[in-house]
Amino acid sequence: MNTGDLPELALIAGPTASGKSALALALAEAADGTIVNADSAQVYRDLRVVSARPSGDEEGRVPHRLYGDRDGAEACSAAEWAQEAEAAIAEAHAAGRLPILCGGTGLYLRTLLDGIAPVPAIDAATRAAVRALPVAEAYARLAEEDPDAAARLRPSDTTRVARALEVIRSTGRPLAAWQRERSGGIGGAVRLRPLLLLPPRGWLYARCDERFEEMMADEGLAEVSSLLERNLPPSLPVMRAIGVREIAAFFRGEASRDEALAAGRQATRRYAKRQYTWFAHQPPADWPRFAAPLEGEAVSDALALLNR
Repeated sequence: MNTGDLPELALIAGPTASGKSALALALAEAADGTIVNADSAQVYRDLRVVSARPSGDEEGRVPHRLYGDRDGAEACSAAEWAQEAEAAIAEAHAAGRLPILCGGTGLYLRTLLDGIAPVPAIDAATRAAVRALPVAEAYARLAEEDPDAAARLRPSDTTRVARALEVIRSTGRPLAAWQRERSGGIGGAVRLRPLLLLPPRGWLYARCDERFEEMMADEGLAEVSSLLERNLPPSLPVMRAIGVREIAAFFRGEASRDEALAAGRQATRRYAKRQYTWFAHQPPADWPRFAAPLEGEAVSDALALLNR
């Protein structure tokens, strides 16, 4: 089939605070679009301000899907999100609307477009034992049992280290071996219109600092306070979201407001740096990279690239 005959799917991705949501909204309003969330923190209804989810007014201007539709007590895997995103994209196509993926979670996007590795269900006892390990100990065990995986991962990456360790222990095969057998994925069934936002780092980091200042205002503090009152397991993704740990430390008296603010800003900048590196190098080389700050006439330039 000629790619021109395939249904279109726009994709706006990049690091946090790069302007993805605003650009997606502009495109949706111009092209009769539906915005589909591809940010792992924004799926949780508990965190609108702290995850920088679009405001209620913005969500009311055009259809938004997969934003705040999951309770924080229920972890959302990449496979589950991909299944829901595929349904949301099909719904938009059926309604004659342009689906617009918007987010910065590379694992989500890769799973949706390229498919998932057919890893069998992890033995419950194995998972519990692995998840109970401090990250430093889990990384040391991973270095012994799957050294290639350990070499690829940061020792402090709790989620990915635990995942690689539980897979090798439960299945006897490295995670990388399963990933080479990916199946599914909608990349071949759509005509993708991608754009990666990679603005100057100084501009990006300044926006990260401003964003966390907003999270430390009353609404953000109230969100984290309500979340803490639920006494959810600290291993849940919603409890590990950037901003939650830093604000929680402030509430527990472990940090002053200024210390929590500084820690949150640093965590946000570090996260943005990791995302920046991933999006600069991992997606296909022919995906357009937009390097200008998303301000003024640059918005029109970015829309022109998406509409090419």
